[in-house]
Amino acid sequence: MNPDSALIDTLQQALRAHPQASLCVAYSGGPDSTALLHALAHMSEARARGLRAMHVDHGLHAQSARWAAHCRAFCATIGIACDVHVASVDRASGIGLEAAARHARYAVFTEHLHAGERLVLGHHQDDQVETVLLKLLRGAGPEGLGGMRAERPLGAGALWRPLLALPRHAIRDYVQAHKLPCIHDPSNDDRQLARNHLRHDVIPLLNTHWPHAAISVTHSAMLCRAAADTLQQDWLVALEVLRDMETNSLDARGWLALPSALRDPLLAHWLHAQGLSAPTTAQRQQIERQCTSQDGQLPCIQWPGAEVHVWKNRLWAMAPAKPRKSSMDAPWHGETLDLPDGGRLTLEPAATLPITLTVRSRRGGERIKPAGDAHTRELRALFQTGAIPPWRREACPLLYEGDELVAVADRWLSARAQALFDQVGALPRWRPGR
Repeated sequence: MNPDSALIDTLQQALRAHPQASLCVAYSGGPDSTALLHALAHMSEARARGLRAMHVDHGLHAQSARWAAHCRAFCATIGIACDVHVASVDRASGIGLEAAARHARYAVFTEHLHAGERLVLGHHQDDQVETVLLKLLRGAGPEGLGGMRAERPLGAGALWRPLLALPRHAIRDYVQAHKLPCIHDPSNDDRQLARNHLRHDVIPLLNTHWPHAAISVTHSAMLCRAAADTLQQDWLVALEVLRDMETNSLDARGWLALPSALRDPLLAHWLHAQGLSAPTTAQRQQIERQCTSQDGQLPCIQWPGAEVHVWKNRLWAMAPAKPRKSSMDAPWHGETLDLPDGGRLTLEPAATLPITLTVRSRRGGERIKPAGDAHTRELRALFQTGAIPPWRREACPLLYEGDELVAVADRWLSARAQALFDQVGALPRWRPGR
């Protein structure tokens, strides 16, 4: 059989089934994306759709700059534009270097994908098998066991995996037949990584006993995907009911009352939409146990890259707090002011104050007399009324005129602050960093 035929036929069928949108290949320089890009570059129907390549330099390997140069050079030989972008990998995220690199890579794709464009990835059947087995070993439900989606929205365009039914050997046959130059990433040989251990050790053993294992696993994934998509219609409706649009928090007890088939994917979707990882089964069960916590308790369930708080009978999700920078003590005239926690303080609508206020971090013992209140209140007592979640209180910016506290962010204003902001026709607006 012609080694070209399997890959070429698959791509031609995929292009006919999806005749619209421009194409951008996610090009790592490895064998799979090299074969994908080369094959598409030799199809007039793909070139007619503005075919280009995008390479992400993670900066994690000493050879990464050389790999980027290789990708540019290869694209030049086939007459395809290649955009190279450097990713910012958060090594301290707590989710592991591999996951952090993946998040950084997809952030680049999201930012640079053109409107309506399809990002074409070289993931194939063997990749899908690895993904489904990893999800199974982590206790996933139908959504996870459905594996990678062939299509999903991404940034201003969409992600597209047209090769999910094609085995790895068909792609490698194409590479060998055309003698294509490819990058070998040594991290793919590290069998301490779960996916590599499956690829090099576990799956070959499975194949010796079940030669059709890949076909069976991907068929099961298709069935799980269909089940997950059916369930999605129900949990999306529930999400609209349970989620508060202003705070993006969930009704904890309402979520707990859902059947687990709806509860689990709803939680994962809510977290992923905020750029957070989903919990393990044990962590999710801990969230469930804490949903009925008593008033005054402040449960916090943490895992690498995310944490969920239970407060006022609602679930609140966020990334773990980064170590706090130095305390703040800055003059402010109403301009946009960056805060130590990554948040911002602004004046809206934009205006300039006639005097200089000082923005300070909380130090303890502060007191303010809110406008219309007959008494001066301790800030600690005001916080306990519930206007500000506990995890945001230390980052709350305090506005001073001289030594007098006149405003607590945009939550409480003294009569003096109220008159000052009325004078310029604007109010402070605090956007917390987490």
